Amino acid sequence: MLIISERINGLFRSVGRAIDARDEKAIRDAALRQIECGANALDLNVGPGRGCYSPDTMKWLVETVQSVTDLPLCIDSPGVKTLEAGLAASNNPTIINSTTAEAEKMGKLFPLAAEYGSDIICLTMDEKGVPNDAESRGEMAMLMITTAMEHGVMPESIILDPLVLPVSAGQDQARKVIESIRMFQMLNDPPIRTVVGLSNISNGATGRSLINRTYLAMLMGAGLSAAILDPEDEDLMNTLKTSEMLLDRKLYCNDYLRG
Repeated sequence: MLIISERINGLFRSVGRAIDARDEKAIRDAALRQIECGANALDLNVGPGRGCYSPDTMKWLVETVQSVTDLPLCIDSPGVKTLEAGLAASNNPTIINSTTAEAEKMGKLFPLAAEYGSDIICLTMDEKGVPNDAESRGEMAMLMITTAMEHGVMPESIILDPLVLPVSAGQDQARKVIESIRMFQMLNDPPIRTVVGLSNISNGATGRSLINRTYLAMLMGAGLSAAILDPEDEDLMNTLKTSEMLLDRKLYCNDYLRG
């Protein structure tokens, strides 16, 4: 499974301070620590409140991280200029995080993905919000797949995100996301990859790590192929490794947790 670290994000105070101070060592150390913990891609987000400086800041962040790794970089920003600055600066494989099914966004971001040869995360939501059921998410996913292809982005470059919502706000949505993951796999042959922002499930709840790791195991059983998560959560990563072993994706051995 593709493990995308969520931790290089200016929303986190220590990372935000390092970004503002242009502290290259702190950012490099953070990237290496997450790779050591098992990340095989890194989500990069400069965080809010950096306004017109975001493109330059994203360029600096990408250049700093890629100086210590050649792993894929997930360029994460609501701003198109900031996204493009990150894509242009990257020598590593890239993932755009993300587009929605809104026509205006797809019209801007699918051409960017085609231009830079980037994969792209497609959130199954539009200007009306997140659909309430798996069937509506599936319809929206199909719209995004066909629109992407019109812009030269093939299904193998698409990663569908059914959008995990907090269990504290909508308990039934946890099950509907699992149903969506299963449904998405029937939209194309070979199946299109899927991803979730895992920590959203426990936002506002107690026992966050337990909720996260239980839900991850359930999603993996439904066929999830990628997750944006915290690789420094050892219990979560042990659950992921155990799930991969039990799903026959990794060979069992006595020290499989060390892999």
